[in-house]
Amino acid sequence: MTLSNSIMWVSAKPPFSSSFLQNPKPLLPQISRPSLHSQSSLTPTIHCGLRELRVRIDSIKSTQKITEAMKLVAAARVRRAQEAVINGRPFAETLAEVLYDINERLQGEAIDVPLTNVRPVKKVALVVITSDRGLCGGFNNLLIKKTQTRIAELKKLGLDVTVISVGKKGNSYFLRRPEISVDRFIEGGLFATTKEAQAIADDVFSLFISEEVDKVELVYSKFMSLVKSEPVIQTLLPLSPRGEVVDVNGNCVDAMEDEFFRLTTKGGKLSVERDSVKKKREGLSPLMEFEQDPVQIIDAMMPLYLNSQILRALQESTASELAARMNAMSNATDNADDLKKTLSNSYNRKRQAKITGEILEIVAGAEALKDFE
Repeated sequence: MTLSNSIMWVSAKPPFSSSFLQNPKPLLPQISRPSLHSQSSLTPTIHCGLRELRVRIDSIKSTQKITEAMKLVAAARVRRAQEAVINGRPFAETLAEVLYDINERLQGEAIDVPLTNVRPVKKVALVVITSDRGLCGGFNNLLIKKTQTRIAELKKLGLDVTVISVGKKGNSYFLRRPEISVDRFIEGGLFATTKEAQAIADDVFSLFISEEVDKVELVYSKFMSLVKSEPVIQTLLPLSPRGEVVDVNGNCVDAMEDEFFRLTTKGGKLSVERDSVKKKREGLSPLMEFEQDPVQIIDAMMPLYLNSQILRALQESTASELAARMNAMSNATDNADDLKKTLSNSYNRKRQAKITGEILEIVAGAEALKDFE
């Protein structure tokens, strides 16, 4: 009798399992489970298994380490770049002021200085300075957008435009757009050097002297602070008062937000309004006499002016790029931390639900055995 009962019990196991899986509620004890409605409303639902969640969490941890390291490297480099910008600004600004004053003094004299000659504009050269690397937020996109806007403005006036592209990101962009004429592609270095600036200045000098272009403009990112930079346009050549550079129809071709005129001219006189700490400089005395011929002075100073202005633009662009990369990597690190917390919460909930389900199955099996006994 005992043997037959045991055989009947073994043979009755499959119907028990199927009936339990179909309707487990009669065999389960009343266990209250907390509602997850409030948590699900705060945390997005992630549909994947525990193994996939572990892989994603590990991947995000690795990415967070990379972004944190890139942020620290950019923070270390941006300090050096910021010092180069601050130390280089006084020399570049003072040189531009002196050269501008000398040029104004010589306006009434019959002299011929090729780099100051104002002629009707038919073609404009844009020196566009971008970065060699990405992962710096919208730094390059803002510069390219500024360049596109300026090209559209010049073409609307009926002028031809050629581009001197500096930086791999700008090079790759203009290579994909054959409708934009590019005179030269230049790859920049990690930090701006006088050799690099001189190579760009030589190209600009040859284009302007040969009258292939009648106006040269710089498009770069001006360094404001560690959290702010602004794409600007600056007239490089010719060195002349605002409004004198016109096209063949007499229309002014200066950019409305031109950095050179906005920051250095006021009422026909040169003054610096960029830094409130810097004192406004007095113009040259009208009684001053030059021992050398003024033409020789300007001819000697113009190459230095070109080099200093281009070097300054490169330094400002480098500092802006590093600051943008530092901020972008900081935001990426914070986002990775938030995403890691979200995935960890989802992983813990899924793991807890799995453990709770296993406990319920064990309890249900024990209750079922009691009923059969």
